[in-house]
This record gives sequence, C-alpha cells and structure tokens, in this order.
Amino acid sequence: MVLLDFVVGIPSPKLHVPHAFKPTRDDRGWFINPIGPNPWWTVLAALVPALLCTILIFMDQQISAVIVNRKEHKLKKGCGYHLDLFMVAVMLGVCSVMGLPWFVAATVLPITHVNSLKVESDCSAPGEQPKFLGIREQRVTGLLIFVLMGCSVFFTSVLKFIPMPVLYGVFLYMGVSSLRGIQFFDRLKLFWMPAKHQPDFIYLRHVPLRKVHFFTAIQLICLVLLWTIKVSRAAIIFPVMVLALVFVWKAMDLCFSKRELSFLDDIMPERKKKLDDGRNEAGEEEEESQKAMEAAAAASSVQLSVGKTSDLDIPKQRSDRTDPSEIIILDEMSQTPVWKALTLKTETL
Repeated sequence: MVLLDFVVGIPSPKLHVPHAFKPTRDDRGWFINPIGPNPWWTVLAALVPALLCTILIFMDQQISAVIVNRKEHKLKKGCGYHLDLFMVAVMLGVCSVMGLPWFVAATVLPITHVNSLKVESDCSAPGEQPKFLGIREQRVTGLLIFVLMGCSVFFTSVLKFIPMPVLYGVFLYMGVSSLRGIQFFDRLKLFWMPAKHQPDFIYLRHVPLRKVHFFTAIQLICLVLLWTIKVSRAAIIFPVMVLALVFVWKAMDLCFSKRELSFLDDIMPERKKKLDDGRNEAGEEEEESQKAMEAAAAASSVQLSVGKTSDLDIPKQRSDRTDPSEIIILDEMSQTPVWKALTLKTETL
C-alpha cells in the first residue's frame, strides 16, 4: 500500500517525522529542568496528579503482564512482574528527565506479540481443528523489535512516505485481532445471535441468558463512561474512575450470586472451565451409577433371602401402640384377607 501510494502519488496525509536527530524544540536541550520557570510550590501540588499517574501506570503494566502470563498460554519460563515494573519505573525517570513521552505497557501490543508466537498442531484429518500446544518462548523477536525502533531515527527519509491511513489500518487490525477469545466481546455478539446459533460457552450452561445480557450491559456502560472521561478535560481523574470499578464489581453481588459471577467474571480460561465442568458431570454420573448398583444389589439380596425361607415373614401386629390415631402399614396389611390367604397357601406347601 505504501508503494502504491508513492507510485500513484495519492495526496494522502503522511507520517510527520523530524528531519534531524535533535530535540523537537530549539529553546531546550536534551535534558530539562524538572521545575523550570514554575514556583517551588508546584512540586508539592504535583504530588496528587503524580499519585494518580502512578496508579494508572501500575494497573496498565500489571494488567498487560497478567494477560500475557495467563495459564492457558502454557508458558514454561517464569514471569517477572517485579523486574518488569522496576524497568518501567527506571525508564519513566529517564524519559521525564529528557522530556520524552513515557514508555509504558500497551495492552494490545503484547497480546498481538503472544498470538503471533502460538504453536498449534498439524491437522491430518479433514475437518480436524488444530490444537494449541503452547508459545514459542524466545528473546529474538523482542530484541529485534526494540533494535528496529531505535534504528528508526536513521530512517526518517523513508518513513516520511508512509501514509497515515496505512498506519491506522495496521493499528485497527492489531486491535481487532486481539479481541478474539475475550469473553466480553463474545458476550456482546450474543445480543444479535439467535439462541440456536449460540456457541457452547460454559457460562451459558449455568447462567440465564437475561442475566448474561444484564452483566454485559453493565460492563458496556462502564466502558463508555471511562472512554468519555478519558477524551474529556476530566481525564486526570481517569485512574480514580478505574479504581471505582472495584466498587461496581462489589455492587454486583446484589444482582448476581457468587456462582454466577464465577462463570461470568473469572480469570479461569474458558477451556479449563469446560474441563472442570465435564469432570464434575462425570463424577455425578459415576456417583449416580454407584448408587443404582448398590440399590440393585440390595434388591437381589432381599429376593434371595425370600427364596431361601420356607415361609413368608408375616408382619406381626404390634400391641404396644399408645396413640390410636397412629397407623402402621405393616400391621394393617397383615389383617387383610388377601395376606391371610397367601399365608395359608404357604403353610400348606
């Protein structure tokens, strides 16, 4: 697309890049004064927004790390949450002193990177679905990514020909491809999907559909609210609103049971939930079959004991009843003519 745009000469907006390796402003150097022309009390006043930024950066970094290190990815190497966060903190200090944009985790990029390294089994039979085997864990791709990012400052004469629509298309593809497997996106599609065409999701087995839609609507409202705050002038309170979602989640206990929330909002992967549910159902079926076998064995032992006796065990009428309103079925049955006739025939045999 870049080559076609260059050959045809389409007047599309291009990527704006500097022509020289120097600070973007002529009135500043590579390092800047943290206080600058501001009065001294601005350092104390900046503590509150700095705390909010710290919360936001911490959550952004840790959420991205938790998504990458999910158990369903079957990673063999250990995770380094503390080391990653330490490196982010060091880079934030360096970027702040040099007046550069903060280098923080972007959730879409690591998810796309992990998806590109997935290893699946080969399909030998027609219609067979490939099985996920794991992630190809290595450091080559990560190293090359950042080396090329550093070398991009020397390729400005070429990068200036990249159309902005091409970049937007790449970012859009990365965002849409990362939506696959996210439960919130799957539940959004259920609004326009007939019941007979719905996939076999584990939460649809145990949670009513109306409650699934209600839970999705709450999440959608929170997402729209957060996005509205982010693009407005009140964006500085965005970290506080992210923390407020904790109280929204607690308030859901009034509308949903613990069991329903465990299926709708749980970190356990869908595949593992289905396996556990299958094991539970298999255990229940085995327990029911065991009870049926015990009942059948008890019935056969009763029939065997009746066949061995010479006469039937005739229930005797109890004379120790104190309450005349008390009715005992065995006592009443022994007084019936049918039972007496059966007893007489047994004695004659």
